[in-house]
Amino acid sequence: MKTREVTKRHSARALRVGVAAVLSIAMVSPAVGADSLPPVPIALTIPSGLPDVPALPFTGVKHATFTTPPTMKTLTVSPNQGFVGDKVTISGTGLPANASIPLTWSTAEGTWVTDIQPNTVNYMGTKYTKFNVDLMTIKTDAAGAFSQKITIPSDFGGIHDIFAVVDGDAVGHGAFQTNRTFTISPTKGPIGTPITLTYTGLGANLYTAGAAVHWDNNYAGELQSLWTRGTGKVVIRAAGPVGKHYVEVKNAITFGYLNVIQSPIPFTNGGSAVFTVTKDAGAPAPSITWPAKVDPTVSARTMLSTSGLDPDTKAVATLTKTSGSILTKTTLNVTGMTSTGAHQIVWATVVGNRVNCTGTCWAYNGVPMANVDVTNGTISKELTIPDNLGGWHVVQVKKGEVIEAQVSFYVKESIMPFYNAAGKQIGLGLAKADLSTTPEALTRGQSGAPATSFKAGEEFTISLKGVGWSQLDNTLAVTYDNTYIGYGCGFNSNGYVVFHMMATGAPGTHIIDMHPLLYTNQPSFANTPYGMVPVLSSDRDFPGLALGYQIPSFHFAITITK
Repeated sequence: MKTREVTKRHSARALRVGVAAVLSIAMVSPAVGADSLPPVPIALTIPSGLPDVPALPFTGVKHATFTTPPTMKTLTVSPNQGFVGDKVTISGTGLPANASIPLTWSTAEGTWVTDIQPNTVNYMGTKYTKFNVDLMTIKTDAAGAFSQKITIPSDFGGIHDIFAVVDGDAVGHGAFQTNRTFTISPTKGPIGTPITLTYTGLGANLYTAGAAVHWDNNYAGELQSLWTRGTGKVVIRAAGPVGKHYVEVKNAITFGYLNVIQSPIPFTNGGSAVFTVTKDAGAPAPSITWPAKVDPTVSARTMLSTSGLDPDTKAVATLTKTSGSILTKTTLNVTGMTSTGAHQIVWATVVGNRVNCTGTCWAYNGVPMANVDVTNGTISKELTIPDNLGGWHVVQVKKGEVIEAQVSFYVKESIMPFYNAAGKQIGLGLAKADLSTTPEALTRGQSGAPATSFKAGEEFTISLKGVGWSQLDNTLAVTYDNTYIGYGCGFNSNGYVVFHMMATGAPGTHIIDMHPLLYTNQPSFANTPYGMVPVLSSDRDFPGLALGYQIPSFHFAITITK
């Protein structure tokens, strides 16, 4: 069987463009060293609409800065450690008598840091900000004593200082340590069952903010809670033979910290649970999990720069669809054009890679989409989004080299379908590997005939389209039966990625998942924790969400035959 001819043409064109486009006369700006511009780190604001984000604890009101003298009265907190939801009593003596005194609770905020360039987004690490919020105002008696019960809020884990503050000075001090909990749901089901892992009490600094997820001692990926205030929630899929399997989370910057009890942060204990695989019900169909739909908090995004736009233009451009996979149909409408005659509609993208480059790694490239003749100041033209890199692009209207209008379009990642000669879909993503070196096989990334069943030791492929080029979306991490085995990048091949894997394990169903990854394999980006591994919590805690990126996780399964 073979893929539909149109699919072959798109794939071949994509690879040819990767080699030849640097010479294109449609360049939208001179060649630029992708990561050579001075970085401008931006601490991202948490997008609204993320699921399960706790409010700031207690009153939610940040307390003004106050001094903490070396000598203060002791506030007794009983018990002084526990879990979210526990009841705790705070008491003190020797404070000002018959006074209303604010109590504060120390907490923090965490976020991601990026550097947004006109033609890429660079991942620059994380940032944490500590502060105090008003817990409540207590009333002391004639002896300066008080006792007050509180409920521990959903907040970052670790030690929370509690201060009694009078006229800008702390006069009393106590603390509570929020410990961690771990649960899974459900606890049994067939191979492929989605399992939700919930881990509370993660912290707000480098050494306490991350966790490693393990399945039967195999590393499945990382879990974050920067934007969800200490509670991480991820989904993995049941894999392996029928019987018991062990799920663990461990304190981690990327990989598990195995002697945490001897560390300066022994309270960052992990957790474990048992999942029982009940049966092999067969390989589930390929599927995609999209992240939470949120409102971006950063207006500047890759390829959205107005650089080059005619400063005197009055034209306004819109698209009937502003996002979609490759080959999406959308209509460009432009009003307010002041020039007439022949105009070109151009797809602004980039070409290059991060590997074989010195000085100039990649450059802007313009792909012609259509020609239009403007007579009355307006344009209405149906367009087909090219088979190209994913992420943010700009559709430009040009007269000669003058850009008179532009509007953004976001290319979503997608699973590549396979068709027979009659145009009927016969596969989705999965295929046998064609290890021949014919030009046609190389153009397809050595993806052969579609298939979902393989013998152990047989090489197979998974093909995706629309993978991006920034450090947020150029790469996807792959797990096989919840074991991280590697990654693939779509930059050099214009968004077309063909992952090569070997079928291994006992006969039956085997689970393959692909998750977003923060690409950090560059010496110029040294302080970038949590990079180069699957980000399992990317649906709700990932820097791209603040920039309007919608990077999904992909789910596949194969059957190994005897």
